[in-house]
Amino acid sequence: MIKLNPEIKVSFEFFPPRDKNTELSLWKNLKRLEPLGPQFVSVTYGARGSTRERTHQLVKEIKSKTTLEPAAHLTCVDSGVDEIIDIANKYWNDGITHIVALRGDKPKIKKKIDNKLNYATDLIKVLKNCYNFDITVSAYPECHPDSKSLEQEFEVLKKKVDLGATKAITQFFFDTGKYIDFVDKAIKKNIKIPIIPGILPITNCKRTLTFAKSMNCSIPNWLQKMFMGLDSDPKTRELVAASIAAEQCQSILKEGINEFHFYTLNRADLSFAICHILESRFNEKVL
Repeated sequence: MIKLNPEIKVSFEFFPPRDKNTELSLWKNLKRLEPLGPQFVSVTYGARGSTRERTHQLVKEIKSKTTLEPAAHLTCVDSGVDEIIDIANKYWNDGITHIVALRGDKPKIKKKIDNKLNYATDLIKVLKNCYNFDITVSAYPECHPDSKSLEQEFEVLKKKVDLGATKAITQFFFDTGKYIDFVDKAIKKNIKIPIIPGILPITNCKRTLTFAKSMNCSIPNWLQKMFMGLDSDPKTRELVAASIAAEQCQSILKEGINEFHFYTLNRADLSFAICHILESRFNEKVL
């Protein structure tokens, strides 16, 4: 069993299970990654709060049954202030002090809600008025689809920091240069929180391409070519995915950034393999 060098920091994202079978699989994956000593594991919050109860229950169980530190995702779209305060009280009383504060997807049908929250900045303000939560936010090296420019992206991120955000996790990306440029520009704009790279191992190239386009994330041609002819070869796909993600992490590590957030898609093996490669290469560099 590998143990990561303390100088390499990782965290992992999971989503709540849909049924008993996926619940058993989830716990198996959590246990697989637990020995790596992640900084935290985050649990997603379905579109417009569709998994609210399952998210809350899962983070409570992670807190009580493992050595892992859970972080609960929370979105504010279609929510009012009183509703968020109620959720904040429940989390705090259950010992959950780390929140990943997000706006969430815009609803197709708008509801009439008193004191409605519209942006992640509104959510951070309410949470911080309730308790001293450790708040993580999102960042977008290639711009959020709703942003007019990269400049607006920095303005929003700076406002999140001023309201109390302590770290940011980026949307996944495959052009590492754009992430490094984003971090450099953020520093110049006096944004002084860690901007953790979000790493997505590609398990399904076509699905990833579709999702990437919707999120304004560019995929280099060389990366697409790496997966050509592998649609019916999942084993080789996994080897290629682990290699690409490990190289991406290695490039970022060379820039002096030593923390990584993995979008696991509830599958531990790929993230574990990437961490193993990263640890081995880090030790080679040290030696």
